[in-house]
Amino acid sequence: MQAEPKKSLVGEEYEVEVGPVAHGGHCIARTDEGQVLFVRHALPGERVTARVTDGEEGARFLRADAVSIHTPSKDRVEAPCPFSGPGKCGGCDWQHAAPGAQRRLKASVIAEQLERLAGLSPDEAHWDGTVEPAPGDKVAKGEVPAWRTRVQYAVDADGHAGLRKHRSHDVEPVTHCMIAAPEISELGIEKREWPQIATVEAIAATGSHDRQVILTPKPGGRLPIVELDKPVSVLRIGEKDEQVHRVHGRPFVRERAAGRTWRVGNGGFWQVHPKAADLLVEAVMQGLMPKKGDMALDLYCGVGLFAGALAERVGDKGAVLGIESGKRAVEDARHNLQDLDRVRIEHGKVDQILPRTGITDVDLVVLDPPRAGAGKKTVAHLASLTPRRIAYVACDPAALARDLQYFSEAGYRPRRMRAFDLFPMTHHVECVVVLERATKAA
Repeated sequence: MQAEPKKSLVGEEYEVEVGPVAHGGHCIARTDEGQVLFVRHALPGERVTARVTDGEEGARFLRADAVSIHTPSKDRVEAPCPFSGPGKCGGCDWQHAAPGAQRRLKASVIAEQLERLAGLSPDEAHWDGTVEPAPGDKVAKGEVPAWRTRVQYAVDADGHAGLRKHRSHDVEPVTHCMIAAPEISELGIEKREWPQIATVEAIAATGSHDRQVILTPKPGGRLPIVELDKPVSVLRIGEKDEQVHRVHGRPFVRERAAGRTWRVGNGGFWQVHPKAADLLVEAVMQGLMPKKGDMALDLYCGVGLFAGALAERVGDKGAVLGIESGKRAVEDARHNLQDLDRVRIEHGKVDQILPRTGITDVDLVVLDPPRAGAGKKTVAHLASLTPRRIAYVACDPAALARDLQYFSEAGYRPRRMRAFDLFPMTHHVECVVVLERATKAA
């Protein structure tokens, strides 16, 4: 006999006491029956009515939105953005929290992940327990820093640009995204219609006037003539090959950071916050303290940001090897660092390329892996190279904590950790951890 389908609880409402923040932009609560709720648009300590948005009877947990606030937290503010709230745009998680409270929430998540997955207290991680705002991002309650230099708009059936709802393909049309950088807003993407287009990604470079839009047509859709409010290059995603193709203008933007200009082509990876690249380079170099003649690795190196900073410091007798899986990023990295003959960039996955290099020892390592982290195999290989110090740049606290546990098993411990609020209004946070070999007690 087939099992009876479980009853959906979507739309059910529960009045609950909101517990601690959890990784992912929500807080934890429980129904009177003990079922776990992951509640968005709530804050710890509040009493709210939570409406289920996803889940069924007997599920391990339910997802819900706080639709009525009975006992508000002192950290609650009226969401400045009219498109933020239950059932609306899913881009921002913490519009309803004061800026300082957002950073405290992120710090709580980092601390919980470190303790649960790596067995580390903040003191053991050599972290002061704070999440630092980026320069210029300290704003008053009810204000929003306009920081996002890359925004991907989705287009609804009527051709209006908007942003995805939380955990949904549905589009919330918007007239203005408050966290978008001014150079993005000035393009006027939300004001025009985009027939036959599925997504519009907008990029505004830091340190140059380069702006770019990347269009993804709907299946069989034709590309419109793009006339925006500011000069802009246009690229498109091919329907068959899913590759980026130039329509007009440059196929790259020029970013400025760490005293150099960086070519970033075809919408390739670059830090989204305009202060992020300089801030992270400073934190990594302060932690690693490179010396003349050092041999260094830059893993998941992108267009070469950390490799370039390392190369400047290790001098003519030093050497830097970068490894990156993205073909266009490798081309850009080689172009960006062509004046530094002590830098070599290899194309391929880190876990495949690094063992083939024949390198048996290095002085320094910086790694900036994707959201899933580096993984046990790569961590073990890095530890076998006995670097003096390792700088780990992480965009996900859970992946970071898992990898720190692997580093601990391989004999490395944190020397210093910093956390940066490079994604205000969202649950995302960037961390830099500097590790060194643990010394055995006498």
